[in-house]
Amino acid sequence: MPILHLTGPLGTSISVDVAEERELLSVLRRYGRQGWTSGDIPAGGLSLPLAMADTFDWALIGARAYTSPDGEQAVIYKGQSYKRRELDEVDTKKIKLPRIVKYSRGARPTDPLHLKEGEEGGVQYVTLISFRGGGRVIEAYMDTAAVSK
Repeated sequence: MPILHLTGPLGTSISVDVAEERELLSVLRRYGRQGWTSGDIPAGGLSLPLAMADTFDWALIGARAYTSPDGEQAVIYKGQSYKRRELDEVDTKKIKLPRIVKYSRGARPTDPLHLKEGEEGGVQYVTLISFRGGGRVIEAYMDTAAVSK
């Protein structure tokens, strides 16, 4: 029987028995909608195909999407707000980068060094998730409500 180890928004830890492996994502979604997380995001953030940028199910990681009063899209994850940033494709002789949609926030002095991106002494960011490239869409990770919009 699979077991999910989760951490709540207030730091409480619990273990949840899941009857069958095929139920893992639905149980994770149910707890994730309440802010429970199943682990830490790796340095550089998660990486998924660009086609999932508008349909990813944030509950899978315990995050919640919202729109700021200024109309900016963002997500709340573990009490931190990550803003949506869209980086256009770059195609020059020196550099070629695909279009990227990423959710990131400004780094804080208390953030571990391995999570910080950017110039030391300059502006640094912590990335939660990046959507880039033409990889295969993972249907199990999609929010069915967002797909039907």
